[in-house]
Amino acid sequence: MRKPKKQSGFLLCFLMNLVLNLEWSVPAWILLILHFGLKISIWWFVGALAVWLGLMFGQTVIIKWANSSSKPTKPQENKNPYSSGPYKPGYNPTDGDNQK
Repeated sequence: MRKPKKQSGFLLCFLMNLVLNLEWSVPAWILLILHFGLKISIWWFVGALAVWLGLMFGQTVIIKWANSSSKPTKPQENKNPYSSGPYKPGYNPTDGDNQK
């Protein structure tokens, strides 16, 4: 599995933002219907769609900026008095072989 880059996922976040906020584009689609029905200029539709895409792009930039500003947490020492020690891969406490 490849390691994700620091800026990866912006396009996916933008596309998901478009899908989740699709209802905000309804005025643009109404203007498109009015273009065919009442013969208003197509530029009203294009302008409304551009405003919607611009708002969604700005919202995505803010979301990605806010998410990337947090610093990764450093691993901390296990101070749990009830734990039996560090994690051992392959250890299953329910197996009879691992019981003392």
